[in-house]
Amino acid sequence: MSDKAMNHVELGQTASQAVDLHLVLFERTLHPELFQHFGDYRVAQGRYHADIWIVGLSHVVTVTSGQHCLTEYLGRESELLPTRGVLTRFRLKGERDHERRIGDGWGYMVSTQVETMDEALYKSVHHDLLRHTEKRGWFHAYEAWSEGELTPFSYLDHEARDREFHVHAFHAFPRERTIVKTQSIIELPA
Repeated sequence: MSDKAMNHVELGQTASQAVDLHLVLFERTLHPELFQHFGDYRVAQGRYHADIWIVGLSHVVTVTSGQHCLTEYLGRESELLPTRGVLTRFRLKGERDHERRIGDGWGYMVSTQVETMDEALYKSVHHDLLRHTEKRGWFHAYEAWSEGELTPFSYLDHEARDREFHVHAFHAFPRERTIVKTQSIIELPA
């Protein structure tokens, strides 16, 4: 087994802190072997399909149509991530909106927010999000990573339209009392 394969867990473990997270947009797929998967989902919609992986307190979303795809990775930076096909890369901090137009009519928009709260507000938001996960979307709690009464979790929801795939992601870091939120739209050509 190669060193890369033996170290795949690095990209599937919890980030030590929410501020360790980066968002990277690729114009390519990522190898599933790079990640420890806690949830794998596929959505088929007319001309495209989307693969969603929950990979620790992070995620990978790939939208593929024909021979073209875009992949959003939210997680820790690592030397295991490919450098080929990177379109956008930034560290998550505070609030940020980003838009990128890609050849052939593809587009990508994302809004990110790293929100640290006081203890009472964090507990309330944490519990509200947990209640919402019962209605729809994909959820994974990391009970082994808990250090108190609240458990870290990842929650993703989506909306599949004819030419757009929307993803809402929430990653909860109880130790820091921080919620990382992203809202992404991947647009396909007309």
